[in-house]
Amino acid sequence: MKYLVAILFVLSSLPLAAQTFSVKGKVFEYGKTDPIPYANVLLLTVSDSSQVSGTITEIDGEFELTGIREGQYLFKIQYLGYQNYFKTLLVSSNQDLGKISLKEEATALNEVVVAARRSTGTQRSDTTMYNADAFKTMKDASAQVLIEKLPGVVSEGGVLQAQGENIAQILVDGKPFFGNNVQAALQNLPAEVIQSIEIFDQKSEKAQLSGFDDGERLKTINIITKPNRRKGQFGKTTAGFGTDDRYLVGASVNIFNEDRRITLTGLTNNVNMLNYSSDANSQADGRPQEGIVKTNILGMNYTDLWGEKIKVTGSYNYTNRENVGIVSRVRDFVTTNEENQTYTETARDVRINHEHQANLRLEYNPNSKNRILYIPRFSARFENENSSFFGETNNGAIPINQVENQRTGDYQDFDFFNRLIYSHKFDKPGRTLTLRSILHNGWNIDDSDRKARNVFFEGDVARTERIDQRTSRERQGLRWETGISFTEKVGEKGQLEAEYEIGNRANDSDQRVFNVEGGDFEAGTMMLDTALSNVFLSNYLTQEFELGYQFTGTNFKFQTEVQYQNAKLENTQDFPRPFDLNRKFTAILPTVRMEYKFSPSTNIQVDYDTRTAEPQIRQLQPVIDNSNPLQLRTGNPDLDQSYTQEIRVRFRSQNPDTDRSWFLFTSSSFVNNFISNSTFIANETTEIQDGIVLEKGSQLNRPVNLDGYWDLRSWLSYGMPLDFMKSKLNLNMGGGVTRRPGQVNDLIGFNNSQRLSGGFSINSSISDQIDFNIWSRSSFNNVENTLNPNLNNQFFQQRFRVNFNWIIWEGIIYRLDLNHQINTGLNAGFNNNFSLINMSIGKKIFKNQRGEISLMAYDLLGQNANVRRNITETFIEDIQTNVLQRYFMVSFTYNLRRFSKGMDEDRYNEMYQERNN
Repeated sequence: MKYLVAILFVLSSLPLAAQTFSVKGKVFEYGKTDPIPYANVLLLTVSDSSQVSGTITEIDGEFELTGIREGQYLFKIQYLGYQNYFKTLLVSSNQDLGKISLKEEATALNEVVVAARRSTGTQRSDTTMYNADAFKTMKDASAQVLIEKLPGVVSEGGVLQAQGENIAQILVDGKPFFGNNVQAALQNLPAEVIQSIEIFDQKSEKAQLSGFDDGERLKTINIITKPNRRKGQFGKTTAGFGTDDRYLVGASVNIFNEDRRITLTGLTNNVNMLNYSSDANSQADGRPQEGIVKTNILGMNYTDLWGEKIKVTGSYNYTNRENVGIVSRVRDFVTTNEENQTYTETARDVRINHEHQANLRLEYNPNSKNRILYIPRFSARFENENSSFFGETNNGAIPINQVENQRTGDYQDFDFFNRLIYSHKFDKPGRTLTLRSILHNGWNIDDSDRKARNVFFEGDVARTERIDQRTSRERQGLRWETGISFTEKVGEKGQLEAEYEIGNRANDSDQRVFNVEGGDFEAGTMMLDTALSNVFLSNYLTQEFELGYQFTGTNFKFQTEVQYQNAKLENTQDFPRPFDLNRKFTAILPTVRMEYKFSPSTNIQVDYDTRTAEPQIRQLQPVIDNSNPLQLRTGNPDLDQSYTQEIRVRFRSQNPDTDRSWFLFTSSSFVNNFISNSTFIANETTEIQDGIVLEKGSQLNRPVNLDGYWDLRSWLSYGMPLDFMKSKLNLNMGGGVTRRPGQVNDLIGFNNSQRLSGGFSINSSISDQIDFNIWSRSSFNNVENTLNPNLNNQFFQQRFRVNFNWIIWEGIIYRLDLNHQINTGLNAGFNNNFSLINMSIGKKIFKNQRGEISLMAYDLLGQNANVRRNITETFIEDIQTNVLQRYFMVSFTYNLRRFSKGMDEDRYNEMYQERNN
């Protein structure tokens, strides 16, 4: 604490060498009211054009350069696709340049053409910006195809990652697009409308308003559309029918009219597509989805300006899905001796669900000083379950127990979230006031019936137990939070922030379990099982006071905060036996953030964060869950909050002259009071509480607080052009070490795992007639357990993918998607090496080649498989699920393209040049 106080004192007392001033303004598109976000703003010396200061514009186009000494400068604004803006500027006081307009860049028709490789992009602070035209794609490719060509971007297990972190959201021209559904957003936008792409860490709404970083960031892609593609109708529709009664009908239509933008999408299929895709071989995207899935979707995204002061963005999605899953698993348990206890299970699960999701974002700017932001979200989910499984536990070849279980259930889940933020800027620069509040209410109602037959072995004797139960569970969670923060400028480069926040999370759970006499769920007598029933309430009240300091220099930015947290956890049980358990926690939570710019295109960020996390209601509620009678679960009302320290380092370098890029991300986490798992394995029949008996070989799992958890991971990417083949090469490697504490029969041990991976990708930019992507990733894993060395294990996985598209002749197009996977070191029967080959041949039709008829083969070799490994504190398991396999389909696709009342792009550019000559 004393070191942080010293840092604050030293930095806040830095003397000013000379009087300095600020330059601010707002950047717009020429002749329009649209602001230009993330434009590069530079202040240069007049003599040699060396950089004095620089920044990028915010989402609303605003910028401010601070710490500028008196003198004459060259002021410059540059942005891909627009003409550079220059102005000679004499700085002798604080200046407000007002609104600055940038004109779209036009290419002269009769100029001398110099053949050279076009720069792919540049790095500005934490924003990596790419020129879309530098990456060639097929004419009908989606935004996802284009984005997967970018350096540092990979698709890992169906999740899109950039610079080592998962992409959390997609923006289009700075506005949210389809909420947090990244795949839906990218598949509903064609690559040809994209001018440039930005990848950055978006700060929280509160941080954007106050200018003070709170550490909450989302890895974000912002797609900037071409100015002549912002008015028109465009999209794609597909219909296909195939063998085994496979079908696919879907459409996506965008209706853009400058600021007003509407996207409509719909899909019905039984080929495991979860979102409508504009890519012909997109069935491969269904690989991460387990089981055989039928999906029906209707969705809409809406963006508009209501007048000059209100911005609105909203989306709605309805999904109806049926999933038939067949799962095989082998689970090796951590034990305290040399026993080799293994659990095997085969399960069949049929689930049908209906889900509604709605998102809204309303931003009201009454004037330049005030801003109000309201963000509500609502979801409702209704699900039916019909499942069964057979499981057995063995000690080597000796059977211990087995279970047959059948369950039917109806589940309802509702969630309503509201966020309200008000921000006020005072006349004094740097002085702001921000008020915010959150109200979050969620509830669910679950009703289920189950029949189970349990067998317990004692030598040659087997004892059978039958269970017929009806369960009713209702849970409700209410979270509210409100806070106020005030910032004040200190000197020319410093800023102080004081913040207070109070919030509460209340959870109420009511579980009633009835035993059905005679097994007749319609006419049998229902007897309440008090050993399995419980009514439990939990309240977690927190108050936080925070003081922070921020220093912003030309190339260096430093921020430190100290937060004092007071928390109170109240657990109350009303049934079956009333009790109260109240505890108080206090914590000091320091944070430090630093950023240094080596050059405009190279920077490094270092963050140190601390946080606490309270246990969830399911972890606290002391009621037995016997969904699997061989592996009972219960909660622990004595749990404490966990305390986490995390360090993150991000290094980015993008050289626009050589097109070589470096990205490095490292993260390390250390957790005290980690909420882990304690397993009690019965060596003999044991009564664990009144009416609950744990048979020999069965388990009771319970959450506990343990120290000693830590995780280290890193990811490195290097990108370079391959000019001889007009392609881009990306090399990447990563590593990680994780230490997980666990408890088995009162003994504490650790599962230690090490991971090392490496790979490459080659993405073509040859032409719009041929396109390919070659991708490979290999990973080696080593697992060691301190309690049971028998579980020490090494396993290897290698994945290789080739995506190839070629317009051969006269609109005849060939597509190939090859995925090959190698697994070694898993349990017997799970080392599946397979090749998944999707192939199609099609013919473009109509005069403008907007249509296509194609024949597609999915899983041509019939080898598709889905295998994965899970590592926890108390077991290691391998899982294999059923997947979609070979079928053939004939499909018709039509591309809708109509811009500026039917005007094509060439004519648009001609008229633009005529108008500006």
